[in-house]
Amino acid sequence: MWNDPIIDEVRKIRISIEKECHENSREILQHAIKIQKKYPKRLISKPIHLDDTLPLSVSRLNQIKEKILRRETKKYYFEIPRSIEKRLPVVLSKMEVKKIIDCTNNLKHKTILSVIYSGGLRLSEVVNLKISDIDSERMLINIRGGKGKKDRITILADEILKLLRKYFKGYQPKVWLFEGEGSKQYSKRSVQEIYYKAVEKANIKKHTSIHTLRHSFATHLLEKGEDVRKIQILLGHKNIKTTEIYTHITKNGLQNIRHILDGFYKDEE
Repeated sequence: MWNDPIIDEVRKIRISIEKECHENSREILQHAIKIQKKYPKRLISKPIHLDDTLPLSVSRLNQIKEKILRRETKKYYFEIPRSIEKRLPVVLSKMEVKKIIDCTNNLKHKTILSVIYSGGLRLSEVVNLKISDIDSERMLINIRGGKGKKDRITILADEILKLLRKYFKGYQPKVWLFEGEGSKQYSKRSVQEIYYKAVEKANIKKHTSIHTLRHSFATHLLEKGEDVRKIQILLGHKNIKTTEIYTHITKNGLQNIRHILDGFYKDEE
């Protein structure tokens, strides 16, 4: 047996459940299975088996207890490590991004995708943009209430400003920068549909989402030699480690590495 305070508390909760509910382990496990399916990522560092069938965390057992007793019970709080699969984000090349944007014939659609990519915006941020958020004097885009309800600024490119002026002249939005029917705020779903249709039309085979434009923005800036801390500010990342993930997918430094197959077949020629 492991001498672990977490395990001890889990076993205490199990005993408490059985005493108060007069139910056996099998019935408790049935509830646990439902909760585990709903919260598949909540895992503890070492498996704890009840009835030798199912590993449970302290948080799940608290939920089971409350579900069976139908009232709030004493809570046990521990730092429970999460099992997170770390994957590098998918990134589009500059040519692929251009191809996607060029495949949108509608001026509004083209402008939306261009603004997302050129400023590294999240989906929620682009639909929340107001006309007043475009600062053409300082060449900045003000992002209000981004992730974590935080405001930030990002860059506004000359080409995007020209595109925005053309769009504004044609559509004349009232409050929101991008408006739907009845001058209402443009929906997230509509932006996603614009992106996926453009990707399909551009024949891009990579598994991407609208957020891929944001990943591509950060990666392309790094490849241009921009400082990672400046990119962190533009993206609105609280932790620099979140931004540093893009250093793992940039092509910088890899282009000068000679492949092991370079010159491999020369002797046979």
